[in-house]
Parts: sequence; structure tokens; C-alpha cells
Amino acid sequence: MAAESLRDAYGEQLVEVGGKYKDLIVMDCDTSTSTKTVLFSRKYPERFFEMGIAEQSMVATAAGLSLSGKKVFASTFAIFLTRAYEQMRQSICYNNLDVKLVVSHAGLTVGEDGATHQIIEDVGIMSGLPNMKVIVPVDSIETRSVINFLAEQTTTPYYVRLSREKFPVVNEPDYEFIPGKATTLKDGSDITIIANGAMVGLSLEAAKGLKDKGIDARVVNMSSMKPIDREAILKAARETGKIVTAEEHSIYNGLGSRVSEVTSEEYPVHVRRVGMKDTFGKSGKAWDLFDYFHMGVNDIIKETEGCFREERKYENIS
Repeated sequence: MAAESLRDAYGEQLVEVGGKYKDLIVMDCDTSTSTKTVLFSRKYPERFFEMGIAEQSMVATAAGLSLSGKKVFASTFAIFLTRAYEQMRQSICYNNLDVKLVVSHAGLTVGEDGATHQIIEDVGIMSGLPNMKVIVPVDSIETRSVINFLAEQTTTPYYVRLSREKFPVVNEPDYEFIPGKATTLKDGSDITIIANGAMVGLSLEAAKGLKDKGIDARVVNMSSMKPIDREAILKAARETGKIVTAEEHSIYNGLGSRVSEVTSEEYPVHVRRVGMKDTFGKSGKAWDLFDYFHMGVNDIIKETEGCFREERKYENIS
């Protein structure tokens, strides 16, 4: 699978939608060359605001611009945006404003920048905010579709989580993002792996390895974290009976938690979670860190096989 930058896709798509919507404003906090909002600033300098290292000010100003009738995209590194939690809560979400917070450099894929910059709690933080919708795109194609959707069809707050690294392209060119809808990238009857972001490509590779072991794994991309696709989760639970979740995020308050909530409420099945286990990250090469923290292809395979071992254990007990 070819790999492409989600950040580049974001910056390029911003330029495109900026040509359609003259009331669209873009803001950044001294990270525009990294988030790729610099592309918008070059094309539409009169509609770009460089806010400096002042995330709280950016978020508050974004709220004011939205109240004035503007559609606002505000970007920085994911870790830096958490400084403005109060402003996101009180100014944007409480007022249910048309502000899109699109961040880059989230998760372990920040790599050598280390634990202080590898935020692995942000999806949980943002999902807890009333009115805030949360998206974790899987590739450049989905990122472009998400930005189109946000510019053309929404007037409420959204948090979009992008990465520094390039991700494998798994979607077809004509893919269209729909909030609250998951996509089955590989069907399977024995177990379902539900993943998002960087973990989708690894899950597809794991599914190939499982096939060699006689296990037919379904792989589902759950990019829409809030709203989440409850029907896709329940369908997987009913049809495959077992679920493994995989996320570049803490297993607490992330994808694994959301899936477990849905199944426990409506159709209890065995759920195992692959992700960061109550620990901070570490400096290292981005993709090496997945293996270090037991989130690589072999780890997904191991957790999947573990579901079958647990199933046999319970059968023996009964």
C-alpha cells in the first residue's frame, strides 16, 4: 500500500474549499509549516491569522469569529491544543459554534519528539465535551473527504486528529466520509478488528497473518469516534462474536472504551484492546515505537489469538 501524508492532504484541501467559501477563516499557532495551513496562508493571506504561541487566544478568537458568521478552521499540534481546554469547553462547545479544530502530530507517530509531545489522551478528552464531534482519519483520501464535509455540511464543533507520519492509502479514490459510519475494509467471519488512524494499516497486515493461521478476521475502520457507529459494532459482535480494538491512543477513554461501552450495553462479547496501557510514550523512531509498546502487527495477531484461547478456556469451565 502506498503511503501519503494526511497533513499535506489537509493543507491542499483547505486551499480548495477556501476558494468556494469566502467566509472561511484559517488560524494557526506558529506551526503552519508543519500543519500545512501555510498553503492556505499563501493563497489567501487576508483570511489567515497567525496567532503565535497562544492556543487559548486562538480558540477564543475562533469562537468570536464564528459568532460573527465565519467558518473557522484552527490548527496546531495536538498536545498544544490541550492548553485551551477551558476555552474549547466554555466558548466553542457550550455555544455549539462552527469551529473545526484540526490538529497534527498526535500519538506515538510524533516519534523522536518523545513523551512530552506524544499525546495519547486527546480523543478521550475531546469526546467528553458536549457538542464536540471527533474524527480520526485513516488516510489522505479520507482526510480530504472529511475537510470537504466539514466545510460544506456542518456548523458545529469538530476535532480532527492527524499525524506527522504518512499513512498507507486504504480507501478508494471515490470514498466519501459520513459521520457516524464505519467502513469494512476486509470482511471476515471469525473475529472483528476495529481500528482507526495508523492502526488500520497494521490491522490489515495482521489480518493477512491471521489468515495463514486459519483465522478469518474482519477489519473495520472506525474513523468517526463521536458519533460512533453503534450498528457496525453490534453487527460485528453478532456475526463474529469476538472483537479486538486497535488505536494509537490510550486504551482508557478511547476506541476500546467506546466499543466496550456499546457491546456491554446491548450485546456483550469478548473485547480485547490494543493501545497504550496507562503509560506515557518514549522517544524513538515512530514505527518502532508500536512494537516497543506492544501495538505492532504481531501484537494485534497475539491479542486476536488470545480471544480464541479465552473462548476455549470458558468452554472447558462450562
